[in-house]
Amino acid sequence: MRFLSGLDAFTADRPWAAQDVGQVDDVTVRVHWTDAPYRWHVNDGAEVFLVLAGVVDMHYRDAGEEKVRRLNAGDACFAEAGDAHVAHPVGEARILVVERRDSA
Repeated sequence: MRFLSGLDAFTADRPWAAQDVGQVDDVTVRVHWTDAPYRWHVNDGAEVFLVLAGVVDMHYRDAGEEKVRRLNAGDACFAEAGDAHVAHPVGEARILVVERRDSA
C-alpha cells in the first residue's frame, strides 16, 4: 500500500509534468502540474479530468463549435473517446487525470 500527500501542492520543472499516483490494469492515475495550455487533442479512450487546485478553462468542440467551461478546484469533466479538447490553466493548476495508458 502506498500513501501520497500534498498532491494539491505538487510542482514540476515544466508544464504538464506529472506525478504518478498509480495504475489500475491499463488505466493510469496521475497528477499534472501546469501553468501553460496543453494542445488540442482527441483521446482514443475516455479521460477523467479533476482540478485539485487552481482554475482551468476547458476548451472543447461541440458540433464543430468551440466552447469553454471554467473548472474550479473540485470540478471535473469526463471526455469520451473522440472529444476534441484543450485545457488552459488560469495561472498554476494541479489536475488529476485518469486515462488509459499511452492514450493519444
